[in-house]
Amino acid sequence: MIPHKLMLKIYLYLVFIGFYFQILPGFPQSHLSNNFTDSTEVSEWKGFERYDFSFQGKKARLILPKKPLQGNPWIWRARFPDWHTEADSILVSEGFHLAYINTDNLFGAPEAVKVWNDFHRFLTAEHRLQYKVSLMGVSRGGLFIYNWAKENPEKVASIYAEAPVLDFKSWPGGFGESEGSPKDWDKLKKVYNFANDEEAKAYSNNPIDNLMKLPAHRVPILHMIGLEDQVVPVDENTLPFVQKYIKAGGIATVVTSVNGEQSLKGHHFPIQTPRLVADFIKYNAKQALPLRSEEYHQTNGGIKNTLINFSQKGSGRVAFLGGSITHNPGWRDSVSNYLQNRFQNTDLVFINAGIPSMGSTPSAFRLEKDVLAKGKIDLLFIEAAVNDSGNGRTSTEQKRALEGIIRHARQVNPQMDIVVMHFVDPGKMASYNQGLVPEVIKNHQYVADYYNISTINLAKEVTDRINAGEFTWEDDFKDLHPSPFGQGIYGNSIITFLKNSYEKSQNLTDKTTNYSTAERMDAFSYDKGRLIDIAEAKLAKGWHIAPNWKPGDDEKTRPGFVNEPFLIGNKGAKSLKLSFEGNTVGIAVASGQDAAKISYRIDKGNWQQLDLLTKWSKQLHLPWYYTLASELENAPHLLEIRVPDSLNDNLQRKACRIRYFYVN
Repeated sequence: MIPHKLMLKIYLYLVFIGFYFQILPGFPQSHLSNNFTDSTEVSEWKGFERYDFSFQGKKARLILPKKPLQGNPWIWRARFPDWHTEADSILVSEGFHLAYINTDNLFGAPEAVKVWNDFHRFLTAEHRLQYKVSLMGVSRGGLFIYNWAKENPEKVASIYAEAPVLDFKSWPGGFGESEGSPKDWDKLKKVYNFANDEEAKAYSNNPIDNLMKLPAHRVPILHMIGLEDQVVPVDENTLPFVQKYIKAGGIATVVTSVNGEQSLKGHHFPIQTPRLVADFIKYNAKQALPLRSEEYHQTNGGIKNTLINFSQKGSGRVAFLGGSITHNPGWRDSVSNYLQNRFQNTDLVFINAGIPSMGSTPSAFRLEKDVLAKGKIDLLFIEAAVNDSGNGRTSTEQKRALEGIIRHARQVNPQMDIVVMHFVDPGKMASYNQGLVPEVIKNHQYVADYYNISTINLAKEVTDRINAGEFTWEDDFKDLHPSPFGQGIYGNSIITFLKNSYEKSQNLTDKTTNYSTAERMDAFSYDKGRLIDIAEAKLAKGWHIAPNWKPGDDEKTRPGFVNEPFLIGNKGAKSLKLSFEGNTVGIAVASGQDAAKISYRIDKGNWQQLDLLTKWSKQLHLPWYYTLASELENAPHLLEIRVPDSLNDNLQRKACRIRYFYVN
């Protein structure tokens, strides 16, 4: 048998890799009814469709709501399914399914638990009901619901029990205050395979025994009891059970029924608060749902233009700008596949402009070369939160760069739809768990909101899903470069955003519109960022251009920063000169373990020193963008760079390798 935790992960895996996420929000009744056999009897239950059918030779039923709630929550009745159905009626009218299978004479024995396991699998797999179910048990039904729940705590949203039997020695055994039921006692001993009374009395796995799993999973319980119950005495059942449950850390509520007729020796009593029961079940079913990705999406101005363009024009371009999480296969492929399937008659071109290690500052300056030069971009996805914080970019740099990307993109195409994504890493999770918004997400969100750009906060979504127990970082998501499971979570959320955005913008007769451009937030934002060819520099002694550089050691490299032209200054190189016009200047280098220390100055000012070695340089020749000067007057300037012997007395520190200059 597959372990229950693994079953839950398989269920969530299907949700996140794209099988279940298209169907979880709720299903038409016709879909459910199509899964029944020809022998199914269709009738009406209080105005709702009722399906009676056979499951493993046992009578079963499923009652359908007119409009299912998100996620298809359901109630599972054990024994006496037509007794006190007031709360059932409320819940079905409010979107719950109602299920029952007749294992009545099995008294919650292992045989009954096995049937219930299969029935749960059938309803969640075939009929796609919520994985966590709300259990309801009356009288001896307590044996069924609690024995099954103890074996399957991960599958239980809540438990409601009315005058429940929780120790069969009390009833039907009759070894305490209850008279018991000799006839039912004989039946129980038979299905449990007890040879005699002593063997039955020694049994140590009644609902009241071994409770630790249910409280540990924080399964909330609600019991409705009659204090005068002589058939299932509360002193032998609910009261000791609840005391144990609470002491084990469980959540328990008990409601006493004291008004109205108390018949059958106090065992039958009116339910005075069916609304309370319904609200208890409804609240906890909602808590048990996998979190909704929509809660982490901020639409702002939306992406209506792409829906119109892709539907009407027959062609379009989608670009993905970011670091390694964008560069690597996974979520980007899922999003591309979704868009191509959504617009099957449209020739879509997808541009992967992800380069490992790159954050918003490199993206602002390479935007023109790697994205805008590829043709008119209709939809641009941007991610930089992980690298911006990991690479130590200041808040000012983060905001200037993202503002620059947005402004530059919309200057080229004012109708471009843009989506900014915040990806997760352990540091961001730690911040959220302390009640703090990570600084980089705060900065990116501030810029996105100012320009009315849509955002998807995957860092918060992953953190909340982990905290909700849906999966773990160590076993499932694994790394800031997500596992296939984690890629599925990213893909599911982004596709959900796209689907919802396009469903809200269904009027295809609308025309595309230009997005208005607000005043700059920062006068020095990188909205005119561009790369400058190294050939524009005036070389000095010790500098040369290698037309097809690759490292002489065995260390790794990054795409675009190997087998390309590099301007290389060896140890002792004199001052090269670059004339440029703008307010910002920098160099994009390959920083390996032999990266040198350089000196540079602007406009004959004071020489400044810069160590090109990063904390990752011993592992690879890392692409790195060093901004040498910003907030300059937007005018002609002169940059000079040299590699002094005096700064590089270490024999290993011997080279400055420049792939590009960059200016704004």
